[in-house]
Amino acid sequence: MCSVSQTDAPGARRTGFSLGSNCEDRLAFLVKTCDRLAQLFGDLRLSRVYETEPVNCPPGSPSFLNACVEVAATMPPQEILHHCQEIEKALGRVRTGVYGEARTCDIDLIYSGDLQIDTPRLTLPHPHAAQRRFVLQPLCDIDPSLVLPGQTSTVQELLNRLPESPAVTPLDLSCHDH
Repeated sequence: MCSVSQTDAPGARRTGFSLGSNCEDRLAFLVKTCDRLAQLFGDLRLSRVYETEPVNCPPGSPSFLNACVEVAATMPPQEILHHCQEIEKALGRVRTGVYGEARTCDIDLIYSGDLQIDTPRLTLPHPHAAQRRFVLQPLCDIDPSLVLPGQTSTVQELLNRLPESPAVTPLDLSCHDH
């Protein structure tokens, strides 16, 4: 999806994002999101793309496409969050205040090194990551042995403890134009 390359800077932290889209051309929005993140951070480690049943969304919500990416980041997490929100806005995300509303682009900052932050604006690691199959399954593609800050289990072990539902299914990209 992306082809930008930069050298990891000294002091860079492994920083992970969960990406999602559930309206219009979902795959195109994921590609555009990756392109924007690559412009900011350089090389991306990408998971496969998954189709996911909507969780905690209004009735009749379309399914999501989800993926995770990992980058090497030197900027503070608060600045990363600001950039993520700017990318979401640039790609047409509208926040009406309805929880779980359909979105062109959703970027959740999941972790940044072993930082643990709990402020009204940002919580790291993401407070629900360890309970979400649509986050853990793609994170396992990147690094199944990853241990999120504050956890003692790997993302693979956390994933193995979750129920099979809601379904998170790898997307067959052979039927999509590249």
